[in-house]
Amino acid sequence: MAKNILITYYSQTGQLEEILKNLTKPFQNLEEEFKITYYEIKPKKAFPFPWPKDVFFDTFPESYLQIPVEIEKPSDEILNTDFDLVIFGYQVWFLTPSIPIISFLKSEFAPKLLADKPIITVSGTRNMWMLSQEKLKVHFKNLQAKLVGNIALVDRHDNYTSVITILNWLQTGNKTSPKPWPKAGVSDEEIQGAGKFGEIILPYLKSGNFEGMQEKLVENGAVEIRPFLVKVEKVGNRLFTIFSGIIQRNPHKRKFWLKVYKFYLMAAIWVISPIVLLLFNLTTPIFWWKRKKQIKYYQGV
Repeated sequence: MAKNILITYYSQTGQLEEILKNLTKPFQNLEEEFKITYYEIKPKKAFPFPWPKDVFFDTFPESYLQIPVEIEKPSDEILNTDFDLVIFGYQVWFLTPSIPIISFLKSEFAPKLLADKPIITVSGTRNMWMLSQEKLKVHFKNLQAKLVGNIALVDRHDNYTSVITILNWLQTGNKTSPKPWPKAGVSDEEIQGAGKFGEIILPYLKSGNFEGMQEKLVENGAVEIRPFLVKVEKVGNRLFTIFSGIIQRNPHKRKFWLKVYKFYLMAAIWVISPIVLLLFNLTTPIFWWKRKKQIKYYQGV
């Protein structure tokens, strides 16, 4: 009997969908052994793309606080299928899994599809996904799902270049930035080469035993950890907690506090972040073992 694989995802720009389709190519050639089902998570009220600038920043409080919206119901066929593996594709918004992803995880459909199922998470992000993954782990634990693998593809350019190119992409819908800036997002080479991860997953899925799979994925470039970005994420989460709380408690001053948040965010990226990077590099010899341990932790599941 063929094994059932569910590919569930939300892909606003289409990049993640392309990654997932390339990743699953090794399964598509084995139709007698595997049946692949795609479930695209769709909010009842779609988020715009390209993003109008004001709308983009206006989603910050609800994104960070993980406030769900209504989503379309999966088909009865999907809800009534017993899946052997779930490949879970997600984006990151404001250091948190996107609102559509959180909405699915908090919906009545998630327990039926994810409970007791092995899950491999797949993300395509700018570069900061580590603490979003930690937030997902909490949801999976509550749903009694078992996280067995993680693939995190990122923009490999430096932090400051990727800020410029991603903002251009989100606001214009054009992944190609004006010269001299490079193309935004995950590189075409990595997107097209995602099938190598499917090849790695294949024998583990056949056996039903996923032990050792994540180590193999990491050896082949599925996860890259930059300790400096983990530090930035941790600081960002603390400050995002403060800002999102203030905005939620003061709805009548929402526009004002969103402007303050936006000003802080730009200052943090262009002024504070370089200072933090300098201090981080200066203290690397002191915290070398701690950071090595940190890399190992975030590479795993």
